[in-house]
Amino acid sequence: MAEEIESGQGVPMVISPQMGAIESVVERIRYRAQLIARNQKLDSGVNATAATGFIVGFAFAVLMVLVLPLIIWQVGGVI
Repeated sequence: MAEEIESGQGVPMVISPQMGAIESVVERIRYRAQLIARNQKLDSGVNATAATGFIVGFAFAVLMVLVLPLIIWQVGGVI
């Protein structure tokens, strides 16, 4: 036999793993998860205030279309 390997001989060496590819994948997953979380928060916020926003918008539209012209016509008729 060429050479026999004896156990317990020599200095153990620490091999650093190549983590670059794994770290980049983890960062991409983390970034996408944050985007999804932000999107879900925005959607839930919009859904929670949709009824209130509709009511306020409808009241504002009625004010601008009906009430405001009636007030202006009454003031114009007095002068």
